[in-house]
Amino acid sequence: MSGRLYIVPTPVGNMQDMTPRAVETLREASLVLAEDTRTSKVLMQHFGIETPMASHHKFNEHDTASDLVRRIEGGETIALISDAGTPGISDPGFLLARECRKAGIEVVTLPGPTAFVPALVNSGLPCDRFVFEGFLPQKKGRMTRLAALAADPRTFVLYESPLRLVKTLEQLVEACGPGRPASVSREISKIHETTVRGTLSELLTFFKTNNPRGEIVIVVAGLEDSAPKVHMNKYKN
Repeated sequence: MSGRLYIVPTPVGNMQDMTPRAVETLREASLVLAEDTRTSKVLMQHFGIETPMASHHKFNEHDTASDLVRRIEGGETIALISDAGTPGISDPGFLLARECRKAGIEVVTLPGPTAFVPALVNSGLPCDRFVFEGFLPQKKGRMTRLAALAADPRTFVLYESPLRLVKTLEQLVEACGPGRPASVSREISKIHETTVRGTLSELLTFFKTNNPRGEIVIVVAGLEDSAPKVHMNKYKN
């Protein structure tokens, strides 16, 4: 009898965001696949979860997927987590889920934390229709992708490293124009969670003199002739 693959979201900041169902699933699984077992060990110890762990990340997922599928077909229940948030959303997870579905294995994805949803809602920009882009290509195709996003009428969402934030804002100003409304959120669900809103030009000026830290989510208004006028403001929980 085949087992199951569970995709289990984990907190992006506050441990209280972990759901009771997620804790129970990790406790009852035969094996927990973690992006980095050292990082996930803190989570497991916090909730008293003693299930064995194994590494599953972008550097080994192609090599291990077929063996994991065989183990699940043999009756094991395996849970997949990432360092933070929902596996598959700019983290490993898609490949294993796809291979399980090809093999007819049931894949159960639990609802839970992900950084871009609160950042999108906090932005104050339209979120009824949006594009989640994740991390942009580092080199090849980057400006082409930015040009396509700049011409899209939907709000778009990016993930970025704090070390590359200023450069990305400069490129967004070039692609979208300096007056496009946007927001930058950092440290979602953590003590120092902050959202800064304004035009792209205002945000660029702000972060040139305020060194960004923590994980970054950028939200940019879509191309609209009637784009809302926003004023620079900072929000902190």
